[in-house]
Amino acid sequence: MRTQRMSVSALAVLATFTLASCGTESGSGAGSGDSGDGSGTVRTEPKVTGVRWNVSSLTVGGKKTSAPDGAHVEIDSEGKATGSLGCNRFSADVRLDGDKVTVGRGTTTRMACAKEVQGFENAMGKAFHGELKAAEAGQGKAKALTLTTAHGDSIALTAEPPAPLTGTAWKVTGLVSGSVASSLPAGTEGKAHLTFGEDGSVEGNLGCNSFHGKATVSGSTLTFGPLASTRKICPGAEMRLERALLGVLEGETSYEIDHRSLSIEAKGGKGLDASAPAAED
Repeated sequence: MRTQRMSVSALAVLATFTLASCGTESGSGAGSGDSGDGSGTVRTEPKVTGVRWNVSSLTVGGKKTSAPDGAHVEIDSEGKATGSLGCNRFSADVRLDGDKVTVGRGTTTRMACAKEVQGFENAMGKAFHGELKAAEAGQGKAKALTLTTAHGDSIALTAEPPAPLTGTAWKVTGLVSGSVASSLPAGTEGKAHLTFGEDGSVEGNLGCNSFHGKATVSGSTLTFGPLASTRKICPGAEMRLERALLGVLEGETSYEIDHRSLSIEAKGGKGLDASAPAAED
């Protein structure tokens, strides 16, 4: 399976991740119990590590913007943040101290993205750096985290569990050819989807026609049997998407799930990317 695809293969230093720092969550002293101000008040620190945080929205200068699908942040106990800004992936050094999250120098891929996504990435890169104050709320699937900058801008994040292969309505979000990933043909976004059943079945829509068939799972391999579909004639873009998907959902393929993202790759390098819907509370 592919592990990283980039339209432009170079990694570059993300200009806005400028504060070099590293570290782990504090586990002793004032940050782990006493507030440190002599009052004896116990301070509850937000649990930010070991959680896949989906970016819900970004508020800059009082203007709130919804995040693109796939934008997320994960922070490990070794002081490293990784994730996606919505199109490009990033990593950065992080220092955790009580409710303070200090984001330092990082790197990002440099894929070409849609204009609106690129705008969000630029704003997210500026907000997710330096010293941020973390505030946690809710529990379980409703668990949320807000990171606020010294200027009052904020990043809203929510915790989501990983999605299983079966029983999930996977929405096709992109096509792959070798090491190159591309967006869906214009006008077909949100039309193609597939769901795998516990009984080895698969059904969904190819962008134009609905389909059903068999899909056998063995380890990281998905083997598709012949697919039966309706026979509608649709506009050109939808038919191009359908032909591309039929070229992937055929015979033996490999698949990989990364939290709530699914990638399927057929022999020859043709593939698709899909995402799971947001988990319900």
